[in-house]
Amino acid sequence: MPQSLTQVYVHLVFSTKYREPIIGDEVKDELYAYLGGVCKQLECNPVKIGGYYDHVHILCVLSKKIALMKLLEEVKKSSSKWMKTKGHTYRNFYWQDGYGAFSVNPSQVDAVVRYISNQYQHHGNTTFQDECRGIFQKYGMAYDERYVWD
Repeated sequence: MPQSLTQVYVHLVFSTKYREPIIGDEVKDELYAYLGGVCKQLECNPVKIGGYYDHVHILCVLSKKIALMKLLEEVKKSSSKWMKTKGHTYRNFYWQDGYGAFSVNPSQVDAVVRYISNQYQHHGNTTFQDECRGIFQKYGMAYDERYVWD
């Protein structure tokens, strides 16, 4: 096949440093839009972005021109710098060092969009750590509790 064609949906999850609940209602929508803009700049079409006070979820189509690690590096670095411009409350804003990245079957995109859209209802009963443990279990991922949370 002489043409390179890809359609790789990826669900990205990462938290604020130490899961500090700092993503306030006054900035969350603007942050999600900013994250989407960074994804678009990197040719990773955002499908849905949302989250909770201490973390974000990004569902996007990974560009064939960028490595997953580079996407996360750019998204986290630029949005962290941007958040620091949003006032005194955010002057010490940082993302956690790590991240979760999960492939999404195209037939499951609508379910993931709903999942991201319902983060505030979901986290009425579930912590970020328990949410991640559930995702890790669903994907059959081995992990070490000593190194997952920072």
